[in-house]
Amino acid sequence: MPRKSYVRPDGRKADQLRPVSFDPDVAPASAGSVLVRMGNTQVICGVSVLPEIPRWMKSAKAEGGWLTAEYSMLPYSTTDRARRDSASGRISGRSQEIQRLIGRSLRAVVDLKALGPRTIWVDCDVLQADGGTRTASITGSYVALEMAVRRMLKSGELEVNPIQDSVAAVSVGLLEGQALLDLCYLEDAAADVDMNLVMTGSGAFIELQGTAEESPFSGAQLNRMITLGRKGIRELLAAQARVLSPRR
Repeated sequence: MPRKSYVRPDGRKADQLRPVSFDPDVAPASAGSVLVRMGNTQVICGVSVLPEIPRWMKSAKAEGGWLTAEYSMLPYSTTDRARRDSASGRISGRSQEIQRLIGRSLRAVVDLKALGPRTIWVDCDVLQADGGTRTASITGSYVALEMAVRRMLKSGELEVNPIQDSVAAVSVGLLEGQALLDLCYLEDAAADVDMNLVMTGSGAFIELQGTAEESPFSGAQLNRMITLGRKGIRELLAAQARVLSPRR
């Protein structure tokens, strides 16, 4: 008998994103902020600007500024209470990995020299986790960063726009032999392969993170996942542009 196609928990098609939305200005004290929702995953992304650069840049006499990120899951973001990193006295390996990824992804589209001697901090706090928190953080952080930079240009703090391209990220995976876009938690936990793609608005790759949990995957399967990821990122870029368009 032919094998039945995998049915997604929320009834989506294999190539369909979860509902995506951006609520801007959720943190009024920040330079730019947004609450990004991808399905049941919700992340607040906020930008702060400090008029200083890291010590290592001063020592190296490096020109320009810096951009870095912090990521955390709030205790009530999961059904079982997530322990704060501060409670253990150190940042977990997972949090370090994700915040480095967020920072790398944004720095890839920013001219750091054009920032001048300042540091941009991007804070991502997960309100609710249902898979894809790192990709939602990257996608939302770009919106918050764009808002902050536009305000700095308007106020005269910046003379040149340092943002050279947009950036978005999405998850893909293989489950029961089927390539899927934008995995929710149930799918991510059961996936044979899970992968995260980070891409620019011009279509260039910033990062690919992919792992086979059990059996290796083929080149054809990889190509199918990348094709799905590209489709999803194009849709995310369009959603970013819609929320930012009225603010130009």
